[in-house]
Amino acid sequence: MTYTALDLSAEFPNSAPLDDSARRVRALAAELFDRARLPGAAELTQLRAAAIDAARAGTALSVLVRACHEGVRRAFDRRAAGLPDAVSPATVLALDLLAALSAAIADAYLDAHCLAAREQQTAAQTLASALLGGRGGAALARQTGVRVASAYQVVALAIAEHPRENGRFCDVGSAEHARLRLLHDGLARLFDGRALNLLGARGGTLLIPADAAALTPETLTELAGEAGVALTAALVTAEAARVPEAADQAHELLELVRASCRPPGLYQMSDLAVEYQLTRGGPATRRLAAILEPLDAHPELFDTARAYLGNDMNRQLTARQLYIHPNTVDYRLRRIAQLSGIDLATASGISQAAIALLARDLDLRSRSAP
Repeated sequence: MTYTALDLSAEFPNSAPLDDSARRVRALAAELFDRARLPGAAELTQLRAAAIDAARAGTALSVLVRACHEGVRRAFDRRAAGLPDAVSPATVLALDLLAALSAAIADAYLDAHCLAAREQQTAAQTLASALLGGRGGAALARQTGVRVASAYQVVALAIAEHPRENGRFCDVGSAEHARLRLLHDGLARLFDGRALNLLGARGGTLLIPADAAALTPETLTELAGEAGVALTAALVTAEAARVPEAADQAHELLELVRASCRPPGLYQMSDLAVEYQLTRGGPATRRLAAILEPLDAHPELFDTARAYLGNDMNRQLTARQLYIHPNTVDYRLRRIAQLSGIDLATASGISQAAIALLARDLDLRSRSAP
C-alpha cells in the first residue's frame, strides 16, 4: 500500500500565517525533537507562556496544535532526509493524521464547551439584568437556575486597553473577545462561578454574592494579571432589592476615580467620600466648577495646576514633567492666583484647586455624555 503525505495547508481550515506565540510553540517542538527528549519544567513553562499569550491575542487553539505538529514534522523531515530507507511512509502519514485530527478535535471540543458556557452565561446575564433593573425574584431564579443572594457586592469595572492590541499579528476584535473570556474564566475561578456580570470590551458591572469570596485589592490584581490588562473597580455592597441604586453609586464612584486620574485598583466610598460629597449637584457644585472659568483661555495653566498637584507641589518635578523651567512654573502659579483667586502656595488654595478641578472635570464629562 502506498501512502501519500497530506497537504496540511489544504486540510487545515486554520492555515493562516502563525503569530508570534504559535511560532514559539513550533520552534520549541522542533528543538525537543532534535534533542530527542520530552519537555522538562523549563520547556513546559515556555509552552504555557506561549499558550497564555495566544489566548490573550485570540489565537485559535487549533493553530497552536498545528504549530506543535509542524515543529515536530519539520525536525522529523530534517532527520529523515539522510535516511530515506529508514522512514516508513506510514510514519509520515501518522504524523500528518495526528496533526489534522488533534486540531479538529480541539476545535470541536472547545466549540461544545463554549456553547455550554454561553448558555450558563446567558442565564447569569439574564438574572444580572433583572437585578439591575429591580426585577429580581424567586420566579426568575427558578427560570434561570441561578440562586438570588440576599446581598451583593456591586462592582463598576473599567477595563484598560491592552498595550499589545495594536501589534502586528493582533486583531483588536479577537483580542477583546479573548480578554473577556479570560476575565470570565478568572471570575468563575475566584468566585466559584457565582459572580454575575454584564461586561463589554471596556468594562461593565459585576454582581458578586455577599456570601461568596470578597472582592479585595489582591483578587482584583490577580484577575487583572490573568487577563493581562489593568482593571479599575468601584465597589458598593447592598441588599438584592437595592442593587439598582448601588450600581448607580458604584459607577459614579468609578467616574470620580477616572476624573481624579487615580491609578488602577479597587475603590470604595471610604476612599472617595469627600470628593463624592463635594461633587453632588446643587449651587455649591456649580460654584466649584465655575471657580476656574477665568483660566479657560489659558490651557497651559490647567496643565500646570494638574501637574503641580499631581507631583505633591514639587515645582522641580512639575517643571521636568512639562518640559519648562521652574521659574515658568512659579510664573504660571502666580497667574492662576491672579485670575482665579486660588493661591497654590497655601494649604487652603491647594485643597480648593483640587476640588475645583475635580468638579470641573465631572461637569465637562456630564456635558459631553450622550
